[in-house]
Amino acid sequence: MRARSTLLVLTRRDIERLLTMRQAIRVAAQAFRAYTQGEARMPPKLYLDLPEFAGDFRAMPAYLAHPPAAGLKWVNVHARNPRRGLPTVMAVVLLNDPTTGRPLAILDGTSITRFRTGAAGGLAAQWLARRESSVVGLVGCGQQAEVQLAALLVTHRLTTVRVWGLRLAEAKRFVHRASSLVHRGMRLHPVSSITQCVRDADIIVTTTPSRQPLVYAKWLKPGVHINAIGADAPGKRELAWDVLCDARIVVDDWTQAAHGGEINVPVRQGKLTRRHIAATLGEVLIGRHPGRRNPHERTVFDSTGLAIQDIALASWLYRKAQVRHLGQRVALT
Repeated sequence: MRARSTLLVLTRRDIERLLTMRQAIRVAAQAFRAYTQGEARMPPKLYLDLPEFAGDFRAMPAYLAHPPAAGLKWVNVHARNPRRGLPTVMAVVLLNDPTTGRPLAILDGTSITRFRTGAAGGLAAQWLARRESSVVGLVGCGQQAEVQLAALLVTHRLTTVRVWGLRLAEAKRFVHRASSLVHRGMRLHPVSSITQCVRDADIIVTTTPSRQPLVYAKWLKPGVHINAIGADAPGKRELAWDVLCDARIVVDDWTQAAHGGEINVPVRQGKLTRRHIAATLGEVLIGRHPGRRNPHERTVFDSTGLAIQDIALASWLYRKAQVRHLGQRVALT
C-alpha cells in the first residue's frame, strides 16, 4: 500500500515563532559558503514580466547538499500594491526531498524573503563595515528597512539611526513602527533629506525601488559601508556612479547583480566589468578574498537575493518545526 503523502504548511506566524535574525544570519552564512564551495546549485532566476500590471513574477530554484534540500521560491514584485493595501513583494516557498522529489512543505515566502535579505545585509556589514560602526543611514523606510535594521543590531552596537522616506510622514511612521527595536542609548529619528540621512554615516542601507541615483559620493565619509538592497531588476539603481567607481564592490552573485542588481546600469553602460568586482560575499566568508582592507576604503555590497538563502532557511525551518510540532499537515493524496 502506498504511504499517505502529507505536506507541512508553515505560516508567517509559525516562521516568526521559530526564527530569529541572529539564527537567520547563521543560516545565510552557511548557504553562502556552500554555494561558493560547490555544495549548492542555483540556476538563474526566471522572470515572468507583466508590465500591464506594473509587476513581475520570479521563479527561484536551488539545491543544497548538506543537509540535502531542494526547492523553489515563487515571488512577485508589484509596485502598485501598497495602494491596494498589499505588500509589494509576496512569495511562497516549496520545499522538496531531493532524494525522491517528494514535496515536504509549503512556507510563507514573504517572511523568508524578509529574513534572508536582512540576514545577507547583516552578514555583509559584519564582514565589510568597520567594527566600530555606530551611525546608520536608512534610505528607504519600508518593511525591508526594518529587517535590515534588525540585522545590523545583531552585528553592531548602534547609537544613531537616521531614516529617510519619500515623504517625511513615512519616515516618522517607520520610527514609530521600529521603536521596539531600539535599545537604551540608541537614537532612531526621521530626517527630511537624503543628505541628512547619509552624511557622516558609518553604514548606509538603501531599500528603495528607485531608477535614478539617490546617494552621491560627495555626501559620504571615508570608510563608509553601503548595503545596496533595493535594485532587483534591470534599470533600477540607488547609488551614483561616483559612489561605485572607487569602491570595493562585493556581490552576492555576479550574474544576478549584473542583470538586475545595483551594478546593472554601469555594467550595461560598459563602465563596470567583472574585473571591477572584488569578490562575492561567499568568497569573503571562506577567506578566498579579503573583505575590508583598511579603515578608509568605501565598501559596497550589492544584494540581489539568492535562492540558496531561501531554500536553506526553508530547510532549517522545516526541521525545526518538526521538533517543535508547529505548522499544519495537509494531505496530498
